[in-house]
Amino acid sequence: MALNLFKRKWHKSAVVIVAILVSLILILSIFVNSYWSPILSSKVKDVVLKSSDGLYTANFSSAELHVIRGSIDIYNITFKPDTAVYNLRKKQNLAPNNLVELQVKRLTLNHIHPLRLYFQHKLEIGEVLMESPVVKISYRLNQKKDTVLKNNKTAWQKISKNLRSIHIGNILLGDVKLKYEDYSGADLAVTEFKEMNLSAKDLLIDSATQTDRSRLLYCRDIVLELNNYAAKSPNGLYTYKFNHIKLSTRQSRLNIEGLTLTPIKTDAFFSKSDRDKFTMRLDSLQLDRFDFLNYHKYRLVTASKLSLKKGSIEVFGNPNHKKPSSDRVATFPNVGLFKINADMEIDTAILQHIDVFYNEFNEKSNKTGTISFNNTDGRFLNITTRPSVLQKNNICSVDLNTWFMNQGKLDIKFIFNLTDANHSFSYKGHLGQLNLKVLNSATRPLTMIKVNSGTLKQFDFDIKANSMQSRGKVTMLYNDLTVSLLKPDSMMNNLRTRPIESLFANVFILKHDNPDIAGGVPRSVFVTGTRPPESPFFKFAWKTLLSGIKPAVGLDKKKQEEVIALVNQMAINKQDRLEKKQLRIQRREERRKKREEKGLQVSN
Repeated sequence: MALNLFKRKWHKSAVVIVAILVSLILILSIFVNSYWSPILSSKVKDVVLKSSDGLYTANFSSAELHVIRGSIDIYNITFKPDTAVYNLRKKQNLAPNNLVELQVKRLTLNHIHPLRLYFQHKLEIGEVLMESPVVKISYRLNQKKDTVLKNNKTAWQKISKNLRSIHIGNILLGDVKLKYEDYSGADLAVTEFKEMNLSAKDLLIDSATQTDRSRLLYCRDIVLELNNYAAKSPNGLYTYKFNHIKLSTRQSRLNIEGLTLTPIKTDAFFSKSDRDKFTMRLDSLQLDRFDFLNYHKYRLVTASKLSLKKGSIEVFGNPNHKKPSSDRVATFPNVGLFKINADMEIDTAILQHIDVFYNEFNEKSNKTGTISFNNTDGRFLNITTRPSVLQKNNICSVDLNTWFMNQGKLDIKFIFNLTDANHSFSYKGHLGQLNLKVLNSATRPLTMIKVNSGTLKQFDFDIKANSMQSRGKVTMLYNDLTVSLLKPDSMMNNLRTRPIESLFANVFILKHDNPDIAGGVPRSVFVTGTRPPESPFFKFAWKTLLSGIKPAVGLDKKKQEEVIALVNQMAINKQDRLEKKQLRIQRREERRKKREEKGLQVSN
C-alpha cells in the first residue's frame, strides 16, 4: 500500500515539499525564538527608555513566538519608574504629576509582523491582551501646566532613530486591579478598583499622529468600564455607590449609572458633624466633552454639559447650629462651589425629573418639617471656579421648574455672584394654584400652625440677598384661609390645638382673603431680614419668604406684638381668676368652719 501511495511522481514531490515546509517552519520557530525574542526585548526596553526620557523602564522574564498563529506570549512584565530620575526631575521642577507602575503575568501579542519590524522598522501588532494586570498610579501635583523644554520632542521624534512607527489595533485589559494614591491633599487618599475593564483602539505613533489632538495617548479611543463599585467618603460619614461607569475618550463622555450617596444613621451623623446631611439617588450622571487628559494630569474639571437624570436629593438641616463658631455660610451654593476645592469649568448643567426634599427639626415642637420640590427640571449656566473664566463672567444662573409640595407649579430663577465677598444672590419666582392644606407638613412642625382651609391663587416673590441680609417683595393671593394654633403636648408627644387662641386668630387677626374683596387691590409685602450666622442657605431663603407670608395673612409685626400682649394679658387674667377662685374657696371653707364651731357651742 505504501508503495502504491507514491506510485506517481507528483505524489512523491508533494510529500517532499510538505516535509521541507514543515522543517523550515520548525527551524524558523527555533531561530526566531532564540534570535527575535532578544531583538524584541531590546526594542521594547529601548523604546520605553527613549520615549519617557529615561523615567520608565520595562522588563520581562521570557517571550515565546508562535509562528503558525502569528503571536507572541510575553511573561512577567514589569513597567515602573526610575525613582532616581524622578527625584532629579522633581528638583528641576520637571517631574510629572502621575507615576505609573504595571505588573502583568502574561501579555499576548496577536497578528504580529516580525519581518516588517526587522526590515522596515515598523512595529505592527493587531491585538494586545493583558491578563489580570495590576496597576498602581501615584498622583502628586508637581506641575499645574505642561512643562515646555528646549528639547521637548514628541514620542515619535524620540523613537524615530529606531522605529518608523508603532501601530497596535486593539489593546484589551481585563480584570484590572487598580490602586490610586492621591498625595495632593492634606491627607493621603487611596482608592482601589477591582474587576475593571480597559480597552484602547488604534494606537498609532508616527510622523502624522505626533500632533494629532483627536487622539489621547496616541489612541483613537480609550474606553474604561467598571461595575458595582462602593466606597466610603474620607470623613466616614457617607457611602457612595454606582452600578456602572463608562468613560470614552473618543466621545469625551463620562457616564455613571445607578449613583447613590447614603449617609450614616442620623444620630451618629449629627453627633460627628455640624454640616447638613445629604442623601442622593440618581439614575444617571453624564459629563459631555469631558477633558479627561487635563483631569488626569492636573485635576482640571472641564466639560460642556453635566446631566443629572431621574432621582432624588434630600437635605436635612443640621440641628447643631447653636455652636457659637458654626457660621453656615458654607451652605450657600456660591460658597460651597469653592469648598469643593476643584478647578472647575462646566458650561451647562441639566436636571431632569429630580425630587428635592428639605427637612428641618424644630426643638419647640420636637417634630421635623418637610418641604418638597417634585419632578424638578432645571438648567445651570457657568458653574466654575476657574479664575480666568470668572474674570469674563462671574455670574452663575439657575432656572428651575418644579411642583411645590407635589401640587403647585413653581418657576424660580436664581442668580449667584461667584466673586462677591458678601456672596450676593437673588431669587424670584411664581407659584401657581394649590390647596394650602398641603403646607401642613412644614407649617405644623416648624411654625406650630395648622392650615384648616384655604386656596392659594398665586404666590410671587423677588428677593435680593447676600450672606448677611435679604430684602424684596412678596405677594400672596388666596381665598378662605383659616388656621389653628398649636402647642406641644408632652404627654402624648404630639401637637394639640389651642382653641381660644385659634378662635381669636381666625376672628380678629387673620385676613381670610387677598385681595379682601373681589376685584380689589391685592396686598404686597416688602420684606427685610438679617441672617443669623447659624442659618443655612435653604433655611435663610425659606425664613425670608415666611417673613412676607405672615404679614400677607394679617400677622404683621404690629399685630404680632398686639397678639403677644393680648396672650400675656389673657394669661394674667387667667391667673387672676384662679387666684380669686382660690380666695372664694378659702372663704367658703372659713365660713363652714365657723358654722361648725357655733353648732358645737350650742350643743354643749
